[in-house]
Amino acid sequence: MPEQRSLTAYVAEFAVNTRYEDIPDEVMRLGKKSILDALGVALSGSISAPGRIVRDYLRGLGCTEGKASVIGSPLQLQPRFAALANGIAMHADDFDDTLQAETGRYQGVHPTSPVLAAVLAVAESTQLSGKQLLSAYHVGVEVCCRVFDATHVNHTLNGFHVTGTCGTIGTAAGVANLARVNEQTARTMLGIAGSMSSGLQANVGTMVKSFHAGHAAECGIVAYDLAARGFSASRIVLESPRGFFRAQGGGHEDNRMRGKLGKPWSFVDRGIWLKAFPTGSLGHPAMTKLLELILEHDIKPHQVSRIRVTTSESNHHTLQHHRPRTELEAKFSLEFFLAALLLERRCGLPQFTDEYVNRREVQEMIDRVDYTTYSDAEAKANGYNIVTTFLDIDLKEGRTISARADHGKGHIANPMSEDEVAAKFSDCAEYARWPKIKAERAIELILRLEALDDVSELTALLRAGS
Repeated sequence: MPEQRSLTAYVAEFAVNTRYEDIPDEVMRLGKKSILDALGVALSGSISAPGRIVRDYLRGLGCTEGKASVIGSPLQLQPRFAALANGIAMHADDFDDTLQAETGRYQGVHPTSPVLAAVLAVAESTQLSGKQLLSAYHVGVEVCCRVFDATHVNHTLNGFHVTGTCGTIGTAAGVANLARVNEQTARTMLGIAGSMSSGLQANVGTMVKSFHAGHAAECGIVAYDLAARGFSASRIVLESPRGFFRAQGGGHEDNRMRGKLGKPWSFVDRGIWLKAFPTGSLGHPAMTKLLELILEHDIKPHQVSRIRVTTSESNHHTLQHHRPRTELEAKFSLEFFLAALLLERRCGLPQFTDEYVNRREVQEMIDRVDYTTYSDAEAKANGYNIVTTFLDIDLKEGRTISARADHGKGHIANPMSEDEVAAKFSDCAEYARWPKIKAERAIELILRLEALDDVSELTALLRAGS
């Protein structure tokens, strides 16, 4: 009986052999929606504090020579530095897509921001086509998602941020596909990327969280640059006793990845969740349901005495800023999300400023939110999924409005349409004061990305002064 191939070899083989024609039409359609979504949030993220700081940093290093665009700016840099800046911008507002963990596991991974930032920078700098970009993007996202699925739950419970860890492996696979390397070089790239994978949940609610996505994007390109020049690395970095899975989580579940790449694709399996709100996605079921109830019952802020919300203990630990004082803390505060929705009937980019978070009426409304948890045993006994949420709105008149939510807007069970994603892109562009004519043209090109002979036609619309 022949010896089973290593898991790293399986990933490398998938990365180098997958072509545009191998990817189903429905997967391509969903992928273009996620690309449209990510490039829109990159525009709004480009004016965020992390976006501005990283551009100033790169200018200070003298990294101003190159052909890869930094979205929302006039800069064109070497691919690794453009990928760093764009990955940060895509994740800065926590408005990018998410693959939620399966029931019984924890949190989720943001696959598009690191992978797209990397493959877009390489594709633009080498004048590759939209089809080449799409195939590389899908390979990178799929690997990122399946590595996340296979990783032991202790990876998350011990404090790693999977967008920075699994995202780095995904970007290396995507860049390997784009660069058309052979399988041995791809395995080397994965080995190099494995040693650069990083990211700690302690930094949730700070600028470093967005750095995880940008760093993962940059590392995928560095892995290629070094491997192409003859750098050596482990050929079994994923499953090695001292490799990625063991070091960062105590092991992995081989059957959650082997034979699963593209069978089916993650986009049509659990689905990759597009965000209707620029916040941590674990709070989106509560947000979606509260907004529905506010509109259905025409609830005014002064009518509410208390809001009681209950989620899993894990979600409570992630949505950890229960009395936020900064916009970044507010992005991981379920109390803030619900307070903003009650006050504004929206919770969008304009609400995420330090000034708004610290308004007296906002802080007073936060004080009316009671956030409690149910146990893992209770969740298992009752068949809850990882984001099942319960809401009780206590009105001063004595009435209570109660509801349960098992998913939020943008989930595969309640998806955002192509028109809704285009509207989100336009809103992000307007927030960034991006020229409307360029934004509209960019939307058109993204939705027919496979027709572009050179992706530079698209990136020129996302670069200032072009």
